[in-house]
Amino acid sequence: MLAEPFPKVVASLIILHLSGATKKGTEKQTTSETQKSVQCGTWTKHAEGGIFTSPNYPSKYPPDRECIYIIEAAPRQCIELYFDEKYSIEPSWECKFDHIEVRDGPFGFSPIIGRFCGQQNPPVIKSSGRFLWIKFFADGELESVGFSARYNFTPE
Repeated sequence: MLAEPFPKVVASLIILHLSGATKKGTEKQTTSETQKSVQCGTWTKHAEGGIFTSPNYPSKYPPDRECIYIIEAAPRQCIELYFDEKYSIEPSWECKFDHIEVRDGPFGFSPIIGRFCGQQNPPVIKSSGRFLWIKFFADGELESVGFSARYNFTPE
């Protein structure tokens, strides 16, 4: 009997789009321009790293969006995350409104690395393990350009 080895997933970027997280109702409407379904991304796999952006980047991101990005590296690797210089998220005290939240692990309850907004791009972020959890949140007011982020993998 021939047994082929199970293919290893070297790295995957799981992007979950939580449309309507701040809106009533669960249906996605695509007929109205203001309620048009905007995907934050798709499920992709990049062994050498990759790029993800806020919706519509480099144009202004739409209001009322919540996007969760989970980056997974291969075992015994860490993730380095870089935000491009063309970065702008609605500024607010303690980034209470529009923001990017980065956590060291695969969950929304993993230890927080930071919450970022404003005009100055975040510093280089390095995970302690093989996962980063990133949330982009936009409230209903004052949209901006958003962000483009790239990631790569390094040995632990």
